[in-house]
Amino acid sequence: MIAKLTGILDSTGEDWIILDVGGVGYLAFCSGRTLRALPEIGGTVSLHIETHVREDHIHLYGFQDMGEKSWFGLLQTVQGVGAKVALGILSLFGSDELTQIVAAADKTALTRVSGVGPKVAGRIVTELKDKVAKMNLGPAAFTANDTITKSKPAGQTTPVVAANDAISALVNLGYGRADAFGAVAAAGRRLGEDATVEALITEGLKELAA
Repeated sequence: MIAKLTGILDSTGEDWIILDVGGVGYLAFCSGRTLRALPEIGGTVSLHIETHVREDHIHLYGFQDMGEKSWFGLLQTVQGVGAKVALGILSLFGSDELTQIVAAADKTALTRVSGVGPKVAGRIVTELKDKVAKMNLGPAAFTANDTITKSKPAGQTTPVVAANDAISALVNLGYGRADAFGAVAAAGRRLGEDATVEALITEGLKELAA
């Protein structure tokens, strides 16, 4: 089974690339986000690969990072979400954004993806809620435009650490981790990256009480 490919970018299409590896061209289907991150034709590309073997075909799916690949597999555990729909979701949302969307049960955001209706969106947030709750909250939980890149000064708590500390505090108060995760994600989205642990806990409790 192919797990990773590194080669020369030969050509690209709407949802695919051909990667020349030692003179052999590999066709790999990719999300729009991965395609947009590619170099010019002739540049070197390294992709994480998931191989799907079926009776009538063998398909390769390529990802720029392991987070995207993990979400590709996770999304397909939901009924009604196949490889094409999963790539469509990943074309629109990054890994951190998907974590926040599921945590906040934001079905409306998912329906922006072609092929994802209200029922499928509902199944995604319901069936993946507990799985996503085991993840760390990424920067997207604190910003609507996924632009957090700066580091906190020494001695200050980073947004991700603050969020996870707040989740732990709510769990210690008796709330389920999935519920605490969603509440802190929603609170972080409102308060922004400078939110303290205390503020996240306070707003998280309001979310849980709503």
